Amino acid sequence: MRFGAIDIGSNAARLLVKDLSLQDGKIAEQKISFIRVPLRLGEDVFEDGLVSDRKAESLVKTMKAFRYLIEAQDITWFRACATSSLREAKNGEELVDRIEKEALIRVDRISGAEEAELIFRNFQHHLQTKQEDLLYIDVGGGSTELTLIRGGKRIRSQSFQLGTVRALKGRIPDGEWDAVAQFVKHIREDKGRLVAVGTGGNINRYHRLSRCGRKEAISLDTLIDWHQLIDECPLANRMKTFELKPDRADVIVPAGDIYIRTMQLAGCSEIRVPKVGLSDGMIIGLWEAFLADQHARKVSLGS
Repeated sequence: MRFGAIDIGSNAARLLVKDLSLQDGKIAEQKISFIRVPLRLGEDVFEDGLVSDRKAESLVKTMKAFRYLIEAQDITWFRACATSSLREAKNGEELVDRIEKEALIRVDRISGAEEAELIFRNFQHHLQTKQEDLLYIDVGGGSTELTLIRGGKRIRSQSFQLGTVRALKGRIPDGEWDAVAQFVKHIREDKGRLVAVGTGGNINRYHRLSRCGRKEAISLDTLIDWHQLIDECPLANRMKTFELKPDRADVIVPAGDIYIRTMQLAGCSEIRVPKVGLSDGMIIGLWEAFLADQHARKVSLGS
């Protein structure tokens, strides 16, 4: 069965398409396509509180294109979610209504808590061990979600206004890092070692640059070294030197700041990078809804 997920973030809008099936009682996944459009909505929202007319037009056109791609692949099960930018924009609701009218796609402006819940679905399917305490760190353009997973269950999560685009605009609220420190202190009080797990395009890039194996974690020292190398390289040279796209070359530095500082506060010596994120969790949620629908149909026919 084919599923689609649209993630409208502060830095980019993404369309992920996957085929999912059951094989030997387990979910088998095959990524069909992934399209990323760097809209950088957060530039407007975190500065002026609004999505500008120009970027609103670009977003609507992008969503129309996504709609055509969804229809071309006969995808009936899909969902579109927007995170911090459209959640905070004063014209966010107006823009969501426009997208539904013109692109025929309903967009859910999800809370930080729901974002964390959707991402957590990945851990149930992609992480094998349930014996460790895991600190999940998801860094986006507008916010960072931290989640404690213990015994394979989500124990506590919190969303913070720490994002890469927000940082570039100098819009990190006072006291936000103090809030992170309190969150980490609370989850460390009754347990020992925490293992960091990172998601987001920037940590994926750090992982690739470090030449770690697919399932190999990046040590904190290695992450710091690469972060320093990139930070010291002039922005104009970063794309060529580190093979970065234009919309990645600037945000990768504040992203590294957030991962490193969070790991240091939590006492994590390494970070695992499973390369899954919000859109993957959305698709797993759709899969679960599809199975529930199939079950309900069978029950209905049986009665």
